[in-house]
Amino acid sequence: MKKSVIFFSSIILLFFVASCKQEKKSGVEKEIIAYQKQVNKLNSKISKLQEEFNSQQLKKKKVSGLKVMVTTVTIKPKLFKHFFTASGNIQSVNEAILSPQVSGQVEKVLVHEGDKVSKGQLLAQLETDIIKNNINEVKSALNLATFTYNKQKNLWNKHIGSELQYLQAKTNYESLKSKLKNLQTQYKKSFIYAPFAGYIANISIKEGEIAMPGRPLFHLVNLQKVYVNAEVSESYLPIIHKGELVEITFPTYPNIKRTEKVYRIGEVINPQSRTFELQFKINNPGELLKPNMIAILTINDYTNSQALVVPSYIIRKDMKGDYLYLAIQNKEGVKLAKKKYVTTGLSSGRYTEIINGIKPGDVVVEKGFNNVSNGSILIIKK
Repeated sequence: MKKSVIFFSSIILLFFVASCKQEKKSGVEKEIIAYQKQVNKLNSKISKLQEEFNSQQLKKKKVSGLKVMVTTVTIKPKLFKHFFTASGNIQSVNEAILSPQVSGQVEKVLVHEGDKVSKGQLLAQLETDIIKNNINEVKSALNLATFTYNKQKNLWNKHIGSELQYLQAKTNYESLKSKLKNLQTQYKKSFIYAPFAGYIANISIKEGEIAMPGRPLFHLVNLQKVYVNAEVSESYLPIIHKGELVEITFPTYPNIKRTEKVYRIGEVINPQSRTFELQFKINNPGELLKPNMIAILTINDYTNSQALVVPSYIIRKDMKGDYLYLAIQNKEGVKLAKKKYVTTGLSSGRYTEIINGIKPGDVVVEKGFNNVSNGSILIIKK
């Protein structure tokens, strides 16, 4: 019977191909639809004839050639989880582009790219000779101004001398004092220090060049803690919450697998990609994870503790929908295959949830299902 089905289907296919070659391109789609309808009708008739044939053979107790060896699985409610994946990238928690606060010629660069530096370590020094000379000059002038101011103050307290002389001495003293403070601050800013411990990822200037505010000098990164940032479709916003656990893997290091809590959920939807940001803050022992490295997030978006699931590969499809075969027993005690249309849910790994069509206790044909048709006699392998 199966050979007849294959032969008949082959004739239809050959006829269809030959006809397509003779027809114009504009009529191909109509022909496909017409032939599909014919094939569906024929398959339906063949299925009914197969069931009728199986039934007749059972009544005659002729089972030779109809038996199919299969294995089965009994449907029981079980925990089912569905996951989706999203790609992300790594960013250092402590990362900074360092530039000077004052302009000046770079006198010394004291580190190299890749160097590990400690917090407060001197990285570079700008030329300071002019500032130091100005400081020395202002200090000398301030010493005289201090002496003059103190003398005028004492005289004024004794009501000797004019108020104008006292105020001029005071103004000169305070002006030089403020100028010295500014020069000393400028001198301190001529030295570039590391604000935190980390690695020198990049040096953007050389000795002898002019440094100025806003121009990058060093790229400093600390790898002890990193962020994992990912863009996730806005459709998942209602099911992802801060603090939920997510599995994170790294293609560069397949052996590293982390389960981390959601650290932050973005408050804004990207209007171009319709996504929101998902962020994780994780420790980085061994400092293996580097900025811009790819991370893969596996996120649970559906859980059913009482799901009815079957191996995904046993679900077949025809024009009416998805179906599988149940193993049932007739009045004579013979086990038969029964075609059962089902409504499928989500798939995860090797399994698919069945929403409708089966119930707990049903026995589903598993291995050997490809050789089974509706009404086939089953020999169930233990």
